[in-house]
Amino acid sequence: MKKVFIAILCLTISAAAANAQDKKPASAPTPNPAPAAAPQVAAPAPDPDAGEFKFKEETHDFGEVPEGPLAEFDFEFKNTGKKPIVINDAHGSCGCTVPTWPHEPILPKQKGVIHVAYTTSGRQGPIMKDVTINSNAKQQPMVLHIRGNVKPKPAAPAPTTTVNPAPAK
Repeated sequence: MKKVFIAILCLTISAAAANAQDKKPASAPTPNPAPAAAPQVAAPAPDPDAGEFKFKEETHDFGEVPEGPLAEFDFEFKNTGKKPIVINDAHGSCGCTVPTWPHEPILPKQKGVIHVAYTTSGRQGPIMKDVTINSNAKQQPMVLHIRGNVKPKPAAPAPTTTVNPAPAK
């Protein structure tokens, strides 16, 4: 009798548990609605008279360069806009690419130079780096590119050792 009672109790609990899985509670929480999109703030209209970069080249290919010395290049540009260009910042895509830029305004029709130095030491293989220039020019931001391939240093010749023969006795 005790076994029958326990069996009925187990069946009842199992049936209740299985039945509870199929039913959804009446007060089930509703999923959160998608958040309302933030209102788009229109970017200020570009100044039609703003300074404008005109680079001789925006990508420089170093070709094959040896590992060790700096690979350097001067990106020359002219301000073809109607207002001076003020460069706020210039930075490479990694610490191995270091730009130097003019800190004084580049007046209309004047020229300027962005000097870029790439550290080749310990960096064998292809070069594919960018330099981003933040300024008040129409091109915001302006991105320059350097390319090339660093050839590994030639291996140092192994030291030669000579064996001194033992003195004859």
